[in-house]
This record gives sequence, structure tokens and C-alpha cells, in this order.
Amino acid sequence: MMRKENRLLILTENPGHYAELIEGLDLYGLEFMACDRAGDAKNHAKNCNIILGEPARIAPVLDVAENLQWIQSTYAGVEALVTPSQRTDYLLTGVKNLFGPLMSEYVFAYILALERNIFQTYENQQKRLWQDMRYKSLKGALLGICGLGSIGRHIALTGKRFRMDVWGYKRSYKELPEVDRLFTHASFREFLAHPDYIVITLPHTPESFHLFDYASFQAMKNSAVLINVGRGPVVSENALIRALEEKLIRGAVLDVFEEEPLPKDSNLWKLPNVFITPHNSASSFPEDIVDIFAENYRLFVDGKPLKYVVDFDRGY
Repeated sequence: MMRKENRLLILTENPGHYAELIEGLDLYGLEFMACDRAGDAKNHAKNCNIILGEPARIAPVLDVAENLQWIQSTYAGVEALVTPSQRTDYLLTGVKNLFGPLMSEYVFAYILALERNIFQTYENQQKRLWQDMRYKSLKGALLGICGLGSIGRHIALTGKRFRMDVWGYKRSYKELPEVDRLFTHASFREFLAHPDYIVITLPHTPESFHLFDYASFQAMKNSAVLINVGRGPVVSENALIRALEEKLIRGAVLDVFEEEPLPKDSNLWKLPNVFITPHNSASSFPEDIVDIFAENYRLFVDGKPLKYVVDFDRGY
């Protein structure tokens, strides 16, 4: 009988499905148990050296995971595991190259809806009003992408396929074929001044916190639309609300917020130039996550470097 060498704790919203998928892979030397609540998970975490799950569910059990060697996040965002007070004596791996296509679909669904006047046309339909709605082609429109990881670069490529001009903003300068022009911190205001659409894909880090403040919105064109699929705290919601009320920008498409769920008393709900979605621009599909976990597990067993390792200092 094969000796089990590694013990895995699955801590997700749907642990049974993850367990079925992992069982079907027959990964060498792996014993696993599945939970969906931190309270139950604490009973198992002490004896597990690997955890697969959602960062917010994992964080409460870190203090009892005495044998922990590796965590595989099911999300791209790992903020709950990289706060200054958290331990860093293990490998943390994230998820890449999965969410770019999904977020591109989301971003361009709204860009096309706005440029083609889909929302206004549907309102006219309800009124039985036959009225021609002029629109612009995306060709030649300027797309600005704030954050050029795998997600931002995929959105940039999608923009190029629509024959848009694409500008990018990132922490440090690096030539990227997906963008026509690249900006860094010193030229952030210049980056903001020209795009028709600015898409945020940045993670939440000390450097990105409230990067988009009132001065940032003042720097944008009043015809520009902000789309945030990154992290809520990158944008000061008070500043954004003021900018929208003052019509400093045309509108905002928001999938992430400083507090989630978005409080019912937030003024964002009632602004006519805001589109709100419940942090679902890209979902983690278990089949895709398990493929990443399995590849990393085989590397882990062989003592080789894992893919998508998170830098605790940078937070991504």
C-alpha cells in the first residue's frame, strides 16, 4: 500500500467538488480532507502541510497550521494572506493565466454596450420609441490599462483586436508588445489624461491604495469611463462619488469595492452613470484551479520551483 506523504486541506465554498476532481487525478502520496468553514478546518489544519482554498477562509486557520509548507490560492487576489501581521514561513502560490479571458469579456461587454448605446436603446424599446442612436467604432479609441499582469495584458490584446490604441501603466518600466505606450509612477497623471476608458487590474498593495483619488479623476477626460476589475481599495470611493456627481468623468463600471458587499447606503447605488456588479467579473472554476494545483503538486513532490509564487512583500 502506498504511503501517504502529504496531507492536503481543501478549504473552499464548494469543497466536495474540489475533492472529487483531485481524487480523480490520483496524485502520488496525497491524502486530503475537505471543509468549507474555518471552524471545522482548524481541526484538520494542524496535521496538514498543504492547503488549497480561498485566502479569506484560510487566514483564520494559519495560526494552527503547524506543519504548513505550501498554500495554493484559488483566487488571483491573496490580500488576506499577505497582511503585515500574517506569517510568511511557507510557499504561497496564486492563479494566473485563467482570469484574463473572463475579465476581457466583462470589460468589453460594457465598453461595447456604452459605445453602441445598448442601455439607451433598450430604454427606448420599453417606450416603443424608434430613434436612431449614433455610435462610434472602437477603432482608434484609446484604452488605458492600469496594471499589466496577465489579466491586464490580455485585456490589452483584446483592445488591439478591436483596433484600439492601448496605453499601459505599471510599477516599473518594461517593454511590453501588448501596449503602444507605457507609463510608470512619475508619469501617472499624463497616463490618465487621454484614454477614453481606463481599466484597473491592480492588486491591493500599500502602493496602490487610493491611487485613484480626487486629483486622479481631475486629471482624466470628462468623457472618460473608469472600469475597476482589480481591487476596490485602489479607488477612493468618496473621491469617485464626488467626481461622478461633478461629472469630472463620464461614468464608472465597478465590480470591486472598498467594502464588500457594497453597503446599501452607498451613494454609488443611486448614481445614474454607475454600473455595479457583485465582484463576479471572473469566477474561479474548480476544474481550472485543480489543473494548476496538480501541476504545482507534481513540482512540489519533485522538489522543483512552483509556478505563480507570490512575493509576500509585494503582495502578488
